[in-house]
Amino acid sequence: MDLKSHISEYLDHLAVERGVSRNTLVSYRSDLTRYEDFCQAVAITELSQIDAGLVGHFLMALRSGTDGGSQLSEASAARALVAVRGLHAFALREGWVTADPAREVNPPAIPERLPEAISVAEVLTVLDAPPKDTPAGLRSRALLELLYGSGCRVSEAVGIDIDDIDLVEKTIVVTGKGNKQRRVPIGGHTVEAIQDYLVRARPTAAVKGKGTPALFLNARGGRLSRQSAWSAIRSAGEIAGLSDLHPHTMRHSFATHLLEGGADIRVVQELLGHASVTTTQIYTKVTIEHLREVYIGTHPRGR
Repeated sequence: MDLKSHISEYLDHLAVERGVSRNTLVSYRSDLTRYEDFCQAVAITELSQIDAGLVGHFLMALRSGTDGGSQLSEASAARALVAVRGLHAFALREGWVTADPAREVNPPAIPERLPEAISVAEVLTVLDAPPKDTPAGLRSRALLELLYGSGCRVSEAVGIDIDDIDLVEKTIVVTGKGNKQRRVPIGGHTVEAIQDYLVRARPTAAVKGKGTPALFLNARGGRLSRQSAWSAIRSAGEIAGLSDLHPHTMRHSFATHLLEGGADIRVVQELLGHASVTTTQIYTKVTIEHLREVYIGTHPRGR
C-alpha cells in the first residue's frame, strides 16, 4: 500500500471510527495532502521510507513555504504536524510500519494567546445592532443571542435543528466536536429572540426550501452556513463600532463573564463542551488580567 492509500485509510478511520467533525477532517485532509506532495517531491511513496529527519524538514517547509505552499504560523504548522503524527501513530498501531518517526519531532512553540472577550456593555451593543424589522436582522439577533446566551461555537449554532430546542424548559441540545451532545440552558432574552425569529422570519425562508429541520435558514431556505453566520456577526460588530469582532468573541465573552460573576470553572467547562478543564482554565487568566487592571487602577499602592 502506498502513502496515498495509507492517508486515505487514516482519514476514513477518523471519520468513521473516531467521529471527528467535518471541519477537522477537511483540515487533516489538506495537511496530509501537502505532506504527501512533500514526500513525493523527494521520491518517497511509502511510509516505511520516512524518517524523523524528513518529518522535521516538512515542518520547516510549512513555516518557510519552501515546498511551494503558503507560509504557516506556529499554530497552523503545529496543527499540520498533529495530523502527520496522527497518521504515523495510526500506521504503527495497524502494523503497517515498525517505527514511528514523527514521534521524535516536536511541534513549534506557540505563544499563548488569551481569548478576546468584550465587556458586557459592548456585548449588549452588538446584540442590539441587527435591525428588528427584516428577516435577516431577526435571524442575526437570534443567532447572536444564542451565541452569547449558550456559549456554543458558531459551527454548533448553525448545526442546531428546531427539535433541539425546548423553549418551555429553556434548554437546547448542542452537538459539539466528535458529535458529542450536551444540553445547555438558555435565558429569557435568548428564548424571546428565537421565538421572534421563528414567528416573524423563518417561515419566509422556509417556504423557499425543501423542509430542512435547521433552526437558522439562509434566504433560499437551506441551512445557514458557517461563513454566512460569520458575516452576520461581523456586520453586527461593525454597526456596534467593533470592526474587528471575531466569530468566537461571543463565546469567549460568555465564558469570561460567567467566571467574573463567580461561576465554578467545572460548570463553565460543561457549558462550553470542553473535554478537559485545562482548556477552560485559559479563561481564568483573562479574568485575572481584568482583576489586575482594576487593582492597579484603584488601589492606592497598586502601581
